[in-house]
Amino acid sequence: MKRELEGSDESERKRGVAQVKAEYVVGAASNVRVDEEEAGSERFVQGEFGGKKNKKKRGQNKNRDNRQQKETHALCPKYVLADVTNQVDLCTFGDNCRFVHDIPTYLEHKRPEITDSVFKTCPVFETLGYCPMGFKCRFLSSHMDKETHKLLGEYPSDLASASHEINHITQDQKYDLIKKRFPFSKSELVLEILDSFQEENREMHREAEKVKEDQQDNEDEQKEKAPQVVQRELEAQKRRQRQKDLYLQYKDTRFFAQEKKPLDLKHKKIVSPLTTVGNLPYRRLMRTLGADVTYSEMALAVPLVQGTNSEWALPKAHESEYPGFGVQVACSKGWQASKAAEALATYIPNGISEINLNSGCPIDLLYRQGSGSALLDNPARMIRCLNAMNYVSGDIPITVKIRTGTKEGHPIADTLVRRLVFETDVAAITLHGRSRQQRYTKVADWDYVSQVAKALRQAEADFMESPQGKESHHDEKTRHTQFVGNGDIFNYTDWYQHLEDPEVDSCMVARGALIKPWIFEEINAQQHLDKTSSERLEILKTYSKFAMDHWGTDEYGIALGRRFFCEFMSFFHRYIPVGILERVPVQLNERPPLWKGRDDMETLLGSSDVKDWIKLSEMFFGPTEDSFVFTPKHKSSSYK
Repeated sequence: MKRELEGSDESERKRGVAQVKAEYVVGAASNVRVDEEEAGSERFVQGEFGGKKNKKKRGQNKNRDNRQQKETHALCPKYVLADVTNQVDLCTFGDNCRFVHDIPTYLEHKRPEITDSVFKTCPVFETLGYCPMGFKCRFLSSHMDKETHKLLGEYPSDLASASHEINHITQDQKYDLIKKRFPFSKSELVLEILDSFQEENREMHREAEKVKEDQQDNEDEQKEKAPQVVQRELEAQKRRQRQKDLYLQYKDTRFFAQEKKPLDLKHKKIVSPLTTVGNLPYRRLMRTLGADVTYSEMALAVPLVQGTNSEWALPKAHESEYPGFGVQVACSKGWQASKAAEALATYIPNGISEINLNSGCPIDLLYRQGSGSALLDNPARMIRCLNAMNYVSGDIPITVKIRTGTKEGHPIADTLVRRLVFETDVAAITLHGRSRQQRYTKVADWDYVSQVAKALRQAEADFMESPQGKESHHDEKTRHTQFVGNGDIFNYTDWYQHLEDPEVDSCMVARGALIKPWIFEEINAQQHLDKTSSERLEILKTYSKFAMDHWGTDEYGIALGRRFFCEFMSFFHRYIPVGILERVPVQLNERPPLWKGRDDMETLLGSSDVKDWIKLSEMFFGPTEDSFVFTPKHKSSSYK
């Protein structure tokens, strides 16, 4: 169903309240929910760091525990796909192995199969023609001979490549990072170059005190020095001489500028990087619903450089995401940015369209470490990070995501973009129209976003007239850094209104795409789509299938898929059906009174009760254990 835009008299509207038709209002809204923080990950919230004891809780449930229980009788990984008719000693640990080796014994103790799901057979087996979970699958009877216990299907030699997921790296490659065997040759050179520039700047500031230092040096030279002191001074002189040589070699060049593959974001439909909820199944879902560009969850540079398994899981993507897939990295120093970018460009060069530097994350833990939005307070460091990344990333373009600033009322993005044009070679800049201090509780300032876009275009024109611009772009008449706006896009009217600005190349959608995953369908149709409960349920079914494709259909994969399903529901339930509204569009910061749907399923889908989310998950992932507990990452448990 489709619904055209209705007019609205702003004077009649209660500020911040979505107007619901009287017949669907259950009662007075006794408690209107405040805005939650953007999707974030428990990796970055390790309790509070000081502050008042009675500090008001908002945004994230930082002390939750959603760890999933493990199997009490786990099958040895070597026997997951074993041939029961010809069992040999596959495990080198033999009787000392802590896992079960006897398949009939394992099947006897295994949890009952999932039989009351909308999926009557294993969804992974239906897609791939085999199930990589083998005997551990909770839908095992659909791909196992009941009499012989033999697995059905054709199993490829390389399960990873056959899963339609890209950007896998081998265990040997991870070990090279863990054991510090990865050379990082490009990073070492570019960091030396950057250090030479820094040291030259420091030396210029020391010129004023040089006379006093020379007098003191003359007195010191008369004294006899220990051999080790002399050796240290000689090494320092050699190091300084190399820095001077590098500085003289590169001072008049844009050494960081490299030939890159094209990056086209013009009017592309972009889903923002979203930690926790922006996982591979969600991004794959968004691709089926019209998204052109998706990003990985934010990966931390240091764990990437150290070869951490959990961090290298983040750049993985479904094959449908490329081209148009970016990996976002957070770091606090140039060496972190450079080495992470070099590792990504070396190991997975054919599955990344861009590497994005996160300079806007407001999370306290990262900010205190100098990462995320802390880079806004230190533009010189941000520029060093970007230039180092650009030098080592091969043909992969480098982009950056920023906020208006760190403090409310003190925006700096309009001056920052000028430095980015003159001092870096970034392919695109994304601006979130809020400061770090504002978090997500204030409306995004799109007037300022437009102002920054104009400042960017003026900076580009000035750069092309400058000597370095003429030299580095002698065969080009203009330079175009793509500019993307971000913040509070919830309807197709928001999208087209912001794109009326000719300086804005595209818009990035974050929470709006979690609450309404079909937002890009609305943009294409230029209508407010009235999704029925059955249509929304079909979206959840698709998400659940993609979750099982990615995490697996064994006990652990089902539990993990259920958990992220509930995380998704913490935003998805906030959708207010168009058909029960008095006026459309509804803005992202508007909250309805307590309402009921046009049918029982619509009411259930709009419930803010976690128990109802778990009930919905049982339709796809089967019954939960009695011990299953879920606490949402965000306190968006709505309007009770």
